[in-house]
Amino acid sequence: MASKIEEIAQRVADSEGLEVVEVEVKGGGAQRLVRISIDKPAGVTHADCELVSHQVGTILDVEEVVPGGRYTLEVSSPGVERKLVKPQDYERFQGKKAKITLRDEIDGRRHWEGTLAGLADGAVALDIGSGKTIRFPFEQVQKANLKFDW
Repeated sequence: MASKIEEIAQRVADSEGLEVVEVEVKGGGAQRLVRISIDKPAGVTHADCELVSHQVGTILDVEEVVPGGRYTLEVSSPGVERKLVKPQDYERFQGKKAKITLRDEIDGRRHWEGTLAGLADGAVALDIGSGKTIRFPFEQVQKANLKFDW
């Protein structure tokens, strides 16, 4: 079901010049929550969220994608500490600070912070300061977010 919802969200987002960052489906029955995170280079507006919510909600209902038809649909921007989900995110946000958790340790650590230095041949490069850059396969990323300095 989540992949079908993601496909619908992507179709709507593409037609509006938006990017689907993530689609989450949580809970079940009347408590089911469908959360869609969207983005665009200039930043997401309330109107963008409303538009995607209305269009995706209509398609979900017409195509009866959610069993029982009972769910809460939430559409929002990813925020300043957005998740890095797709390989392209590591290129798009090159030069930005990030916090990354790896599946396996590198130099005895799974948690790393640094500046994104791009993606090449399926490997993420993270500048960790002092002229040091670590590289690891994209598949090793368990969780990654941009890091905003307050």
